[in-house]
Amino acid sequence: MIAVANDIDLLQGCIANDRKVQKLLYEQFYEFAMTVAMRYSRDEMDAADIMSHAFVKVFKSIKSYDSTKGSLHAWIKRIVVNEGLDHIKSRERFSENVELETVDEPPINNSVLEEMGAEEIMELIAKLPPATHAVFVLYAVEGYNHREIAEKLGISEGTSKWHLSEARKTLQKQLAHLR
Repeated sequence: MIAVANDIDLLQGCIANDRKVQKLLYEQFYEFAMTVAMRYSRDEMDAADIMSHAFVKVFKSIKSYDSTKGSLHAWIKRIVVNEGLDHIKSRERFSENVELETVDEPPINNSVLEEMGAEEIMELIAKLPPATHAVFVLYAVEGYNHREIAEKLGISEGTSKWHLSEARKTLQKQLAHLR
């Protein structure tokens, strides 16, 4: 059974490079961080790669954590998300900027979605092309708006909207085949 430590003890131990406390922090946040990493990966091996890079960054930059800006939980999530985005960017270059005036939203059959589990839905999302996958997860799962997505990914807002539209169209087609 994993012992649970409070954030202050974890921070102090990690800053002191105490390997046992670093292991404890890793064990305490592993499941949560792996769930986040899976959103940005195609499979568990990719997610494990994202996780290993993210925790290296956590341990290297733990001294820069500022509790006045948010919880340790949120700080680690931000590192895992950023590592996931870096992972997606490294897999494939993003499409050139595409500016669109309007984007048609395809209808979504909620009855099919209601019958699927979260794991099945995430598997469909993982099959999206890398840039489209990143935009969809940031928008639909993480709750970012198109301006924020554009800044994070270095694309225009129009390109972000296009990728979201493409994700929805692709997912709708995949869902149609499941009926």
